[in-house]
Amino acid sequence: MRRHARRGEAGREVSPAASTPGAPAPRVTPSERGADVGRRIGVGLMYGLWKPRVLGSWRVPATGPVILAVNHSHNVDGPMVMGVAPRPTHFLIKKEAFVGPLGPFLRGIGQLQVDRTTADRTAITDALAVLDQGGVLGIFPEGTRGDGDFASLRAGLAYFAVRSGAPIVPVAVLGSTERRGRLVKQLPPLRSRVDVVFGDPFDAQEEVRSSGKGGGGRRAGGSGRRTRKALDEATVRIQGQLTAHLENARRLTGR
Repeated sequence: MRRHARRGEAGREVSPAASTPGAPAPRVTPSERGADVGRRIGVGLMYGLWKPRVLGSWRVPATGPVILAVNHSHNVDGPMVMGVAPRPTHFLIKKEAFVGPLGPFLRGIGQLQVDRTTADRTAITDALAVLDQGGVLGIFPEGTRGDGDFASLRAGLAYFAVRSGAPIVPVAVLGSTERRGRLVKQLPPLRSRVDVVFGDPFDAQEEVRSSGKGGGGRRAGGSGRRTRKALDEATVRIQGQLTAHLENARRLTGR
């Protein structure tokens, strides 16, 4: 009889070997069930506190690995996308956010901790595992909060897209920084409108095929070229696509 991996306390997959006495610490990978719980919490919070207007969510492939590339100008951008995206999403989140009780909570809802000061191999492995299992990975390609204009991208997005073969869906969050709230100045005003615009999926490398199956036509085995030159070219292509989507989203929403 086939033995299935058991669930950890936070709804994350734990290898059966982890129960062997004297065995190494278990490898805990983020589960889609945890991310789905996070999505449900996000739906309640985002629609309860603000008025999200979601455009183009149907463009997110219904199955298969997908990367959501989100502009980042406010702390609420990640939870907002998590709550309005049509599929459970695992975001790469800076390790500084995993403090106190928030750390176990974020891990429990399938979010990934990343150290931005180094090549975080654990975060890279976890992110690729999400995509390998056909899940949705959320990334802020600018690496930190800023103007949210995709003016400067880190190489991580191109690496994950080329390595996994997953299509990228650009996401523009607009309105989260237009005004400050009266009660909590660090947040947008309560019941204000925040627009979330999903764009068409695209591939990081131009020569990639389209199969019409699942995640927009995944490259078999994620066998794209991963040389430095190829990643640099992919980053330039990605930046052009993200910038064009942001401009279109601003025209569409009038923001």
